[in-house]
Amino acid sequence: MKSILDGRPALAREINKMAEVAGYLWQKGWAERNGGNITVNVTEFMDEAVFDMPAMGEPKPIGCVLPHLKGSYFFCKGTQKRMRDLARWPMENGSVIRICDDGASYVIIADEPVTPTSEVTSHLMVHDALVAGGNRKNATVHTHPTELVSMSHTPAFLGKDVLTNLLWSMIPETKAFCPRGLGIVPYKMPGSLELAESTLAELSDYDVVLWEKHGVFAVGTDVMDAFDQIDVLTKAAQIYMNARCMGFVPDGMTQEQMQEMTRAFNLPK
Repeated sequence: MKSILDGRPALAREINKMAEVAGYLWQKGWAERNGGNITVNVTEFMDEAVFDMPAMGEPKPIGCVLPHLKGSYFFCKGTQKRMRDLARWPMENGSVIRICDDGASYVIIADEPVTPTSEVTSHLMVHDALVAGGNRKNATVHTHPTELVSMSHTPAFLGKDVLTNLLWSMIPETKAFCPRGLGIVPYKMPGSLELAESTLAELSDYDVVLWEKHGVFAVGTDVMDAFDQIDVLTKAAQIYMNARCMGFVPDGMTQEQMQEMTRAFNLPK
């Protein structure tokens, strides 16, 4: 069977990178059953031959108008598909979609008619905002890191920047590689427009957002960048929890030490 990846090595590399990350999410225990989603803007990897590819079925409504995504292409994990299967067979467990000229619907063009995740609307809303702002972040990742979700079950960590400062203080690399920290969205119905809108608001200040009692949502220049930010935040959470399990509250880096990091690595203040 001919694939959209044939003769498009750059696109194939991007899809393989996405499959690699899907494997990591499963191996880390962050993607139980069909949990989590990945959506990547692959428009830059397309050529004129793709423009004439027929749709696999009728246009499907997005649920809102996304004017900055007209004619764009995305790879989306399929609904009810498992990350562990996406890692092995990406084109059978995800699909390439094209946003229609009305900005309010999409069609599947390759490789198989796999319906995108039920959260495709919220992912595309974020991509629309990124494109509108001239942002080069092309990938969104939603997953369920056990430690971060656990920490969201107490109000003590849900105040503005409380968890950000705690996680930054656990190990220097956390602030170095996730310098904008972790935004917080109080619990909202998964897949809802309300959740998408709240996430968009937090992404104006943060690159990773924690959904209370649910999971995290990250944006990155590519799917590996988005994964890396979740990974370093989760490592910091693991250090904190391990210390508590050993019977003490970790001191963490002081504010002065973190400010020194900010100056040394020219990080956002």
